[in-house]
Amino acid sequence: MVKVTVWNEYRHERNDDKIAAVYPEGIHNQIAGFLKEAGMDATTATLDEPEHGLTEEVLNNTDVLVWWGHIAHKEVSDEIVDRVHRRVLQGMGLVVLHSGHMSKIFMKLMGTTCDLKWRDVGEKERLWVMNPSHPIAEGIGEYIELDQEEMYGTHFDVPAPEELIFVGWFEGGNVFPSGCTYRRGNGKIFYFQPGHEAYPTYYHPEIQSVIVNGVQWAEPTKRAYPVYGNSKELETIKREVLL
Repeated sequence: MVKVTVWNEYRHERNDDKIAAVYPEGIHNQIAGFLKEAGMDATTATLDEPEHGLTEEVLNNTDVLVWWGHIAHKEVSDEIVDRVHRRVLQGMGLVVLHSGHMSKIFMKLMGTTCDLKWRDVGEKERLWVMNPSHPIAEGIGEYIELDQEEMYGTHFDVPAPEELIFVGWFEGGNVFPSGCTYRRGNGKIFYFQPGHEAYPTYYHPEIQSVIVNGVQWAEPTKRAYPVYGNSKELETIKREVLL
């Protein structure tokens, strides 16, 4: 059973009644709930817990970390970011959702600003499946339609995706690479754009399916982490003696 930790800064839901009405138990608990229904061992962690809930013990027992953040990116400790970064390189999967594109951990892994265009007027979004054979798109039709979402538009300042799974089209005319995968070290990373806190996106069955699929895809490959540093020869090396 895949072990998932769902991390959320958990600020909007506590400070804004309108957001609390959409996610009364927090975005993290909504996501963890449908991951549990899919048969996963899902727990949660939030920003204001000691060590942001991401202790060495928690991360060492996490196969895939799901990350949602928005207004408190700068409050995340650099020490914890470095800790998560090491675990991703060692093989822990990372699923970054919506405004997590500006999180310290995503920017560190991408090596770019990760900036974009945005507009929040509650417009329709249509997510087109660009790679129907990819396991993250399993069970999804040609597209997913959302009645309301925050617009994210190109240019998205990230490295070219290794795999582009979804492209989002917005009612106002913008498009966006809404589902992208990357690999860093032994770890697999999936960025998925939908999920503005003011809209019930994480209740949508197909959005839930994509996140479940993304977690399964990002689960670590069962192999040892490479050993680096000085290496002893495997065979006897014949050395010529130079006079």
